Amino acid sequence: MPIAQDPLSVEVTLPREDVALLTVEGYLDVDTATEFQHHLANQLHHGRRHFLLDLSAVPFMDSSGMNIILRVYQEARELPGSVHIISPAPAVRRILDLTGVSITVPVSESADEALERVDRLPGTPAEPEA
Repeated sequence: MPIAQDPLSVEVTLPREDVALLTVEGYLDVDTATEFQHHLANQLHHGRRHFLLDLSAVPFMDSSGMNIILRVYQEARELPGSVHIISPAPAVRRILDLTGVSITVPVSESADEALERVDRLPGTPAEPEA
């Protein structure tokens, strides 16, 4: 009998009205990818255009997870919007690099760095200074 792995945890915060930060924890694979997809679809439905995906607590990701990231990347580009991967764990970073996903989807070391990249996108209004 297989041992059940820890479920996927996805915490969504909104640093800005059109930006969703999804902090993912656990294995992002064929068993959990649908849950991740639902969180992303919900944010798209609510008008988010920019997606920051914190993968620092994801020790493993298979092609199911990569496909969802690429799919939301395509959908966000059509809005127009963007997807940014934040601080992937070493094993996940290796997969992203080997498959070329890290060439297509920008990888940042922090949410602040990813937000700076969002601000530099054409047509993105800068946040007012506090």
